[in-house]
Amino acid sequence: QVQLVESGGGLVQPGGSLRLSCAASGSIFSIYAMGWYRQAPGKQRELVATITSGGSTNYADSVKGRFTISRDNAKNTVYLQMNSLKPEDTAVYYCNAQYSDVYWGKGTLVTVSS
Repeated sequence: QVQLVESGGGLVQPGGSLRLSCAASGSIFSIYAMGWYRQAPGKQRELVATITSGGSTNYADSVKGRFTISRDNAKNTVYLQMNSLKPEDTAVYYCNAQYSDVYWGKGTLVTVSS
């Protein structure tokens, strides 16, 4: 069983930056593939970025070059650095952990608006 708690969301102006954190507990964090997903109002949840246990990363085309996913296994935490934010990045951002099962956090709201 894995518990995931996201933090770092908030209101930011277009062009600004935010860093999201996801703290994991309850299992061996380093073996899990981790990911960030988002769900905008009225839309389906979509993949933002993933990072494997070995550190390989993958990004949605819409965030490539702007977002960076990273992990600190010593702190049981995965991060999402978001730069050059756009209004269309507004969504609830969810942390995800996958190994034999899939686990989700409750999400953190990111609002990009002037």
